[in-house]
Amino acid sequence: MKLDRLLAITMLLLNRKRVGAKELSDRFEVSLRTIYRDLESINQSGIPIISYTGSDGGYEIMDQYRLDRQLLSLEELQSIILALKSMHPSLDEPDIGSLLDKVGTLMSKTEQGAAAAISQQVVIDLNPWHGGDTEKEKLSILKKAARDLQLVRFAYTNSEGSDSERDCEPLGIVMKRYIWYLHGYCRLRKELRIFRLSRIKDLQQLSEAFERRLIPPEDMDYRWERSNRAECVRLVLLFQPKAKAKVQDYYSADKIVVQPDGTILVTTMQPEEPWLYGFLLSYGADLKILEPQSVLQAVMKKAQEIVQLYI
Repeated sequence: MKLDRLLAITMLLLNRKRVGAKELSDRFEVSLRTIYRDLESINQSGIPIISYTGSDGGYEIMDQYRLDRQLLSLEELQSIILALKSMHPSLDEPDIGSLLDKVGTLMSKTEQGAAAAISQQVVIDLNPWHGGDTEKEKLSILKKAARDLQLVRFAYTNSEGSDSERDCEPLGIVMKRYIWYLHGYCRLRKELRIFRLSRIKDLQQLSEAFERRLIPPEDMDYRWERSNRAECVRLVLLFQPKAKAKVQDYYSADKIVVQPDGTILVTTMQPEEPWLYGFLLSYGADLKILEPQSVLQAVMKKAQEIVQLYI
């Protein structure tokens, strides 16, 4: 336990500018005296820890110090390589390729062979099915604009199908549920916004600079919750046997009951939004909506509108 704690303290100090003894004591649930002994043990092992007094005092590792490769196991290096390779096709950054080469030099020839075998066994491709090159170009522009603190301008289509031009202060990009989004402050709406990259068109970085806003992470979390908030309804759906594969792709096993005649009963909660009706219609005649009546009526209306297009 002590060895694990010493390693954890070392990792924490390497990743933080300065940490107080009280914080370490609370984090590892040991006394301050134990923390002082641990810090002294780490110092004696050759890792230079410097202490500072005062209101902003604490402990930190000397700036120029870095860990030797021997503290990373082969499995840990393989995990790093797998993570970098999964992001490389999406971000398409030369720096990632260079970093992969550097990580490779930390391994022996035998270990490199083992890592190559692992990378073939586990492949993570985050590229979209279409528009991959266009998305890479957008990511490149947005990363540069966020780094340079310069405005971006783009045309945007919202979930209602309305188009508008936006000037935005880019805060960062995030992948959520395998989809890339831009986090930013929208000058048009005068608030934090989340923009889906696939709906961004004519993206350009402007010369106008902005001062980065200090926005707590929880504010962005609130934006996610607000953008995804909708009243959920209990759906009871009956699928034909031939839709089994699609049903298993979308719904978890605990929501699926296979009936004696082979039909599939699904009971689930989903937000009642316009996209839901189109999603249910995508199953065609393989789906019968049992509950609720409001969704059934909405889907019937949509189906009738489709029929009217061909009469």
